[in-house]
Amino acid sequence: MSGLQPRTFRSALIHSFIHSFIHSFFPYTYMTETSTARNKPILITGATGFVGSYLLRYLLQQGYRNIRAIRRKSSSMELLGPAADKVEWVEGDIVDPVFVEEAMSGIKWVFHCAAVVSFAPSQARQMRQTNGEGAANIVNAALYEGIDKLLHISSIATLGRVHNNLMLSEKDTWQRSPFNTQYGVSKYMAEQEVWRGMAEGLRVAIVNPSVILGSGKWNEGTPRIFKMAYEGLYFYPEGATGFVDVRDVARFSVQLMESDIEGERFILNAENQTYQSLLNRICHHLDSSPPSRKATSLTRAVAWRLAWLYSRLTGKPPLLTRETANQSGHSFYYENKKSLEAFPFTYHPIEQTIAETCGQLLQARQEGFASRILPFGDV
Repeated sequence: MSGLQPRTFRSALIHSFIHSFIHSFFPYTYMTETSTARNKPILITGATGFVGSYLLRYLLQQGYRNIRAIRRKSSSMELLGPAADKVEWVEGDIVDPVFVEEAMSGIKWVFHCAAVVSFAPSQARQMRQTNGEGAANIVNAALYEGIDKLLHISSIATLGRVHNNLMLSEKDTWQRSPFNTQYGVSKYMAEQEVWRGMAEGLRVAIVNPSVILGSGKWNEGTPRIFKMAYEGLYFYPEGATGFVDVRDVARFSVQLMESDIEGERFILNAENQTYQSLLNRICHHLDSSPPSRKATSLTRAVAWRLAWLYSRLTGKPPLLTRETANQSGHSFYYENKKSLEAFPFTYHPIEQTIAETCGQLLQARQEGFASRILPFGDV
């Protein structure tokens, strides 16, 4: 029997039966080696950022302890709290290939979360360097080190948005389009590096989250939307998009890493809705007046120019750019069927995400809008 001992052969048959049984219900198998996996050496890039900090805390909650994380010298640790003391930190930048190779020494799993997110033209070069070249360095080091698996946090910005009012799935690959942003270009470059790694023998998986919501730093990223709604908004964009809870991005990413799924991408999206609906729901929970005027194309064109001028005069990043103004006027919708069929998984309702985030914002205002993080609870 090919050298198998009877007990080993029976075990193989049992494993094969379980694998087939689960596969009959789910197109992809979700098989984990719990005790072994919990001891795997893990590397997280971007661990001090919005998504990376939630991912790190979720891994710790699930019992993972052999975690190494990359941070830059200037990185703030405020989103991590006590979790920061439970991992090994290495200081450097992913654009440095020598540093990346050293950071990945002895690692088996890599969660690549690090990215520059911006829609300001002045940041285009930095995004291509960090997001594109940084991903190349991660992939090259992973191939050299012979890691077990790489999971890349990408974005819906890499999908083929070729016209307005489009429903997109994982099959809609990148195409040249006026709807693409410089951020999307840089994330597409990153994905190409990941797929190159797969072609060279690396086990990889990619997630493409929609607009990620949750508590964090109230003056950065999507948490800023909640603070702006609290302070008062007069206009609402006329477009629509998908939204997902930041905790669900972390949870799905860990389950995907634990599974035997590779060479696949997954859109992570809880709900599609208009920007007006989202802002109305946020304002409801903040007990503030919802925006009542539609931001037409003319309004958006004037607004981003005024924001640019204000930025030039003050030296502060613009609250609105040409890209964000244009994007907010378009409607793109995203399927989530593939993610729901991969393994047992459910999304937080966006209403719950909004309610919890608004509650934390109202608490934070008593402390000068100090950063907050949403709890995972029992998941």
